[in-house]
Amino acid sequence: MKFKLYFFFSFILFINIHAQDYIFGKVTSEDNAEIPDVTVINIRTDERVGTNRDGHFMISGRAGDELRFVRNGYERANQKVTKENIGAPINVTLTRAATLIAEVEIKKGITGDITIDSKNLNEPKKVQKLKSDLALYMSQKSDPRVLAARPGEFVQPKGQGFSIGKVKNKWDDLDFANYLTYALGEKYFTDLKIDRSLMQHFIYYVLAGGFERKNILKYGFCSDADLMRFQRAVLIRVSSYRAPQTQR
Repeated sequence: MKFKLYFFFSFILFINIHAQDYIFGKVTSEDNAEIPDVTVINIRTDERVGTNRDGHFMISGRAGDELRFVRNGYERANQKVTKENIGAPINVTLTRAATLIAEVEIKKGITGDITIDSKNLNEPKKVQKLKSDLALYMSQKSDPRVLAARPGEFVQPKGQGFSIGKVKNKWDDLDFANYLTYALGEKYFTDLKIDRSLMQHFIYYVLAGGFERKNILKYGFCSDADLMRFQRAVLIRVSSYRAPQTQR
């Protein structure tokens, strides 16, 4: 009996320790402006999400996890998740990365001596003449005989061209949905409380919300930026998807 109770309490403790929560937050700059497209990474789980246009993000995690915030043009930042962060949003400020200015070398300055300064600042006469001759040459019109075809050489005839018709898209929505499932992984959707059997239905629900994918379907290619756009669209649509049918 004691062994069974010990096993039961150990199991409850294990569940509490490994329970996943959602961590919300906002990323701003030093002047308190919202920063979109910041990649937020949970170092423990390697889950990655992007901030929306208002700088907000949502990622699964628990107390003790470390979040990393990365965006081009800004210094990366790390934030430790505490118990307080589970119930309250995390506010993160990114600092702009320092930009190096190319060094300008000043070879010779003005001395005040006309003889010396005229030699240092004025170009040599040979250089001046060369530039003048090149300018004269470039201003002359080319002789048509230079570009004319040689005897027996094939010349492509000029014409208005021809149409090859409408180019068919390489992907359709089903291909795109399958790629999203593969790229994001089933865990991404299950962490959002989306049942595995409803994953593809949820993806179509997000796409139906106006997600722009014309070029993705045309070229059959989804970039990292497109993947982050989809994740931002998920953050906007997931709450309405979970709502009762009458409230959608």
